Amino acid sequence: MGLGLVCVAWGAQAGAGRAQSKAVASGLNPDASLEARLAELAKAHHGKVALYASQLNTGKTVELDPDAVVQTASVIKLTILFEAMEQVRESKAHWGDKMTLMPGDAVSGSGLLLFMDTPLTLTLKDVLTLMVVMSDNTATNLAMDKIGIDAVNSRIAWMGLKDTHLYKKIGKPATGPMPADQTKYGLGKTTPREMAEVMERIGMCELERPAKLAAGGAPHGSLSEKDTAICGAAMKMLRNQFYRDTIPRYLEKLDSTETGSGTASKTGSLNAVRADVAIVAGKTGPMVLSIFTYENADTSWTADNEGELTIAKMAKAIVDGWSPAGIDGKTLVPGLGLMPAGTNGGPAASK
Repeated sequence: MGLGLVCVAWGAQAGAGRAQSKAVASGLNPDASLEARLAELAKAHHGKVALYASQLNTGKTVELDPDAVVQTASVIKLTILFEAMEQVRESKAHWGDKMTLMPGDAVSGSGLLLFMDTPLTLTLKDVLTLMVVMSDNTATNLAMDKIGIDAVNSRIAWMGLKDTHLYKKIGKPATGPMPADQTKYGLGKTTPREMAEVMERIGMCELERPAKLAAGGAPHGSLSEKDTAICGAAMKMLRNQFYRDTIPRYLEKLDSTETGSGTASKTGSLNAVRADVAIVAGKTGPMVLSIFTYENADTSWTADNEGELTIAKMAKAIVDGWSPAGIDGKTLVPGLGLMPAGTNGGPAASK
């Protein structure tokens, strides 16, 4: 297998999935063309590539150096969002909690709050929305003040993630001793596999309990109305991601402003890093794509940056291979159409 790529099919709930599993058992690789295409794209990229992708209802996976420890850039903000969701669930925080941006709080980089007059009062939900949709660095720092960096790292440990860590606020000095590797990774570190786990938990609405599919694809349990509302709010943020030149680039063929996007994602960018982690609503089932390019030769900040194009091409190859009919955003709701929603009769995706 080229470049350490591995494609596996297991636990599929339909005949097609069973046929793929049989093919794998017999030594045939049903995704050989996908593997070859990804290997070709990785070889052509002037830098390094690491990825992990899975289709949740079939168990199919594809990976390329999935446990490489990489700089997160803004992708680490997914862990802040997840911990905020947990705190809202436990009533330790509330979407409407007021937060005030004071003079001197703003930091440079992506976002809008840098340009706003202060003092400015926002809600926790406002701050998280800006953090996700615009990758607002100032909003991210406000969220860390409210949620707590230690709480985020405790949640990361609770999820069993060994190589993911949030180090410090953005553009601000550390408030205490830093791990020795902080200077190497900056804001945060992770692996493609571990960040895919965070995104899957958000999509499947796995809050403080397992909500995975049982063997054979049958869901066990159902989402509570409260959990559905919390996860719906987060999903709405992720579906409205402003930066769409990576995973969604070749997937969203139509204007999705009215019907809703078929991808829910969080990007991360540094001079030599481009990354995107997304849930893609394939018509054959939801997929989680976690793709990182790093040590990139192209450090430009244009829409045609090579790292962004490489991610976009890899995403298209995966979706074309696993969902040739394309994507459909109607399943981008808590549970991703694989878990029963709350008792109010439907998912609260717009709350």
